Amino acid sequence: MTDQLSARDWLDQGLKTLAKSGFTALKAEPLAKRIGVSRGSFYWHFADIGAFRAALLKHWREVAAEQVIANLEAGAALADPVEVLLRQAFGGNPALEKAVRSWAAHDPMARSAVQAIDRRRLSYVEGMLRAAGLASDVARARAQILYWAFLGFALTDQPLPRARQQGVLDEMLRMASP
Repeated sequence: MTDQLSARDWLDQGLKTLAKSGFTALKAEPLAKRIGVSRGSFYWHFADIGAFRAALLKHWREVAAEQVIANLEAGAALADPVEVLLRQAFGGNPALEKAVRSWAAHDPMARSAVQAIDRRRLSYVEGMLRAAGLASDVARARAQILYWAFLGFALTDQPLPRARQQGVLDEMLRMASP
């Protein structure tokens, strides 16, 4: 099985481990045990744990921003992309977001990755709101408010009940409308 594993397999396992157990669990031996292979497979793909962690942060950006944006743009003609984004952002499990941000509090490389993804996401949401008809300054302010709401959602230990969460989401959709 070792020769069948790709770097992507390791990175996907890394994201799962990060979301479940935090950044301190990102070590070659425990990851290899979870996948059911030797540590040698890890080192076939990554020079060391630092290289793995750098690749993992890049993979997180791809999964948590670039793929989301690509999916929104692919379906933009079919639905309101702002609504789709907000429903997706506030409808999922934020464990990975929370874990990466916890990691960023302790590691400059992770902090830099979080800052970059924050800029990317914020810029994208602002562009979506401008495209929906909001003036630039209003779009910028509302994008920031919506993003802060997402971060609060991702970092909270006490999520809202589903019905109340739906009411908050409906209000955010009204705020995102021109």
